[in-house]
Amino acid sequence: MTNKETIYVVSDSVGETADLMVKAVASQFLGKDVEIKHFSYAEDEQDINNVITAAKYSHSIIAYTIVLPALKQYLDQRTAEEGITAVDLMLPLMNAFTQTFNTEPSHQPRQMRKLDEDYFKRVEAIEFAVKYDDGQEVRGLRLADIVLIGVSRTSKTPLSMYLANKKFKVANVPLIPEVPPPQELFNIPRSKCVGLMITPEKLNEIRRERLKNLGLTSPANYASLDRILEELNSAQNIMRKIGCPIIDVSNKAIEETADIILAMFNKRGSFANG
Repeated sequence: MTNKETIYVVSDSVGETADLMVKAVASQFLGKDVEIKHFSYAEDEQDINNVITAAKYSHSIIAYTIVLPALKQYLDQRTAEEGITAVDLMLPLMNAFTQTFNTEPSHQPRQMRKLDEDYFKRVEAIEFAVKYDDGQEVRGLRLADIVLIGVSRTSKTPLSMYLANKKFKVANVPLIPEVPPPQELFNIPRSKCVGLMITPEKLNEIRRERLKNLGLTSPANYASLDRILEELNSAQNIMRKIGCPIIDVSNKAIEETADIILAMFNKRGSFANG
């Protein structure tokens, strides 16, 4: 017959951290039947008293992640008075942070939720960049924070993904002389559109290398200088018609181009909520 024990998980937030830690520890005691009970969003002394009342009549442990100093102190005091074992799961690591990095914690609850929100915004932006890559679904142009336009091999896709990792929704559209650009390009605010240009020589070098990597060694119109000049001239005319800023990406790393774009948009106030 197993001896059932109770662990009260108390937190001033949801309590996922405490719950996972308790389960990880409990899994090491195979002979024990452990029941975990949750008290989430503990905000005041009454919430603590409710836990104490439940715990003092059973053989139990209180495991908690509470960062509000006054509430933590009250819980420590009350559990000591009642002879209940209470464990602050965050204290050792908090002390290590303080001593090693010479900094103090904010003692603000629910900070993990803010981190989670940042994470999900980043994921959403990455999914957006994939969905609206290379001119797919022009509806994305209206929904995007940034729209990148340019000829093939001007780093539109990697730049879109880099900016997405900074939580910006980016769509990109390839400019091809034989294919009219979508009308939506001329309907969106030109302030959120960015043209990417490159020197003919650099683009010729990039495209030749691309063909080589694909195993295509015979001459191809894609990499011919005449074709490249035609594409760049057509693209520049479209960019001028839209009235968007143009960045020469010939000798720039993705990070450098992204910094230019963000600085430009921040200066205009376009990313006030970014």
